[in-house]
Amino acid sequence: MASSYLFQSSPFSVKLKSVNPRTPNNPDFFHPTTIIKAQAQSQSEPSLVENNSSSPSPPQPVISKHHRRPADENIRDEARRQNVNHSHQFSAKYVPFNADPSCSESYSLDEIVYRSQSGGLLDVQHDMEALKKYDGNHWRTLFDSRVGKTTWPYGSGVWSKKEWVLPEIDSDDIVSAFEGNSNMFWAERYGKQFLGMNDLWVKHCGISHTGSFKDLGMTVLVSQVNRLRKINRPVVGVGCASTGDTSAALSAYCASAGISSIVFLPANKISIAQLVQPIANGAFVLSLDTDFDGCMQLIREVTAELPIYLANSLNSLRLEGQKTAAIEILQQFNWEVPDWVIVPGGNLGNIYAFYKGFHMCKELGLVDRIPRLVCAQAAHANPLYLYYKSGWKEFNPVKANSTFASAIQIGDPVSIDRAVYALKNSSGIVEEATEEELMDAMAQADSTGMFICPHTGVALTALIKLRNSGVIGPTDRTVVVSTAHGLKFTQSKIDYHSKDIKDMACRFANPPTQVKADFGSVMDVLKKYLLSKAPKY
Repeated sequence: MASSYLFQSSPFSVKLKSVNPRTPNNPDFFHPTTIIKAQAQSQSEPSLVENNSSSPSPPQPVISKHHRRPADENIRDEARRQNVNHSHQFSAKYVPFNADPSCSESYSLDEIVYRSQSGGLLDVQHDMEALKKYDGNHWRTLFDSRVGKTTWPYGSGVWSKKEWVLPEIDSDDIVSAFEGNSNMFWAERYGKQFLGMNDLWVKHCGISHTGSFKDLGMTVLVSQVNRLRKINRPVVGVGCASTGDTSAALSAYCASAGISSIVFLPANKISIAQLVQPIANGAFVLSLDTDFDGCMQLIREVTAELPIYLANSLNSLRLEGQKTAAIEILQQFNWEVPDWVIVPGGNLGNIYAFYKGFHMCKELGLVDRIPRLVCAQAAHANPLYLYYKSGWKEFNPVKANSTFASAIQIGDPVSIDRAVYALKNSSGIVEEATEEELMDAMAQADSTGMFICPHTGVALTALIKLRNSGVIGPTDRTVVVSTAHGLKFTQSKIDYHSKDIKDMACRFANPPTQVKADFGSVMDVLKKYLLSKAPKY
């Protein structure tokens, strides 16, 4: 009896208030143009006009000046009082990925489903006709108006695009750490010194709440789980297989929401810095004597039997958050499209997420083209690269070997079909990096002021190869996506700079110089060093 009780609906579930979101007189009604009009009027700027002039004109929200929030009010209450919650005038649903247009299969996002009836992947499909009622200028202005704000939940880089992400969720149910809005680093010195490029950028998605881009998708997934629990869906926890970053993001967001998280990790295959995060956040961690692919198989079997929500990128909700990094790149370039975007690839959901974000911007008129995408894989785990080199003739999973780029040490990627679709539709390229190449690229980047992860080293290696072959030109605007913070991989950096990696030259190692603690010895060493750095005329 005790076990059966465990799998009942959460005892803390509550009923959602029933509202009619399409009624203009509803005080929670939100029209995306409304905030812009109110802000523009308050700043004496022209307001935006929607494409469909027959649409009802909603009441204007009150945008108050700075005030001291009452002691019993939080930022969610404040947002509700200021009438900036979403009206649910947009919608989204699950559909089979890349299905025939005649396919009628679809599911509500409130259903717990990960595969189509045929066993294929699912995708989140938005009501594009509703979104197209507003032109590209409208969406650009709306998204730009939210950047850097603290208004709940729009200060998040993900939730500032809420209408394109999870439009029907109530803002009260969102679990956010104001993720996103990550640094676009102008890699000026690296580009000029090593590649002869003047327009190279690194999108530091790893400068995030838990130190990786996985936060972008996890805020969406955990928010939806939070909603499911409130409407009494049978969810008692959220689980994932992980090589590190997914588990860190899952455990942090679940801890914030008071939801149990369960993590399957491959034993002795992730860094201590990554392992400690789910432990510190209170996750139930299972260390398994297998690799990531083995963990992935087990979590899929477990979530099919127990009321544990699957959090891996097989779940297409994650990709809705991750696609906002692409939109953010366009924002940071003032809506000018870069020529190339290079993304490290393991389970391959991210390359599709970037494609989806760029394509959505093009379809809705924010930009007129999309960049060419490059997926970069470690040579020790390169099934997509081998598939690409075969001319897309036949895909074969591989046995992933150990790589410093541990988060992409995946031989049988779940999102292989998504990745191929993204690459084919963006004139994309796949490249690979050996262990020595990726570690050298990481060391070179670090020497110019960055502190990147090995996965970014994989992406930079792809850039080096494409630049050397002339595919990427010297003036091409190129963005390399950095997926995790370098501080998670300090041991690999220590080993490299100590020249303590077997069969690796570590050409750019910079170990400490041992010097006697006396003035003369220190002066001799410093003079020699400074002489080596003096300009040569």
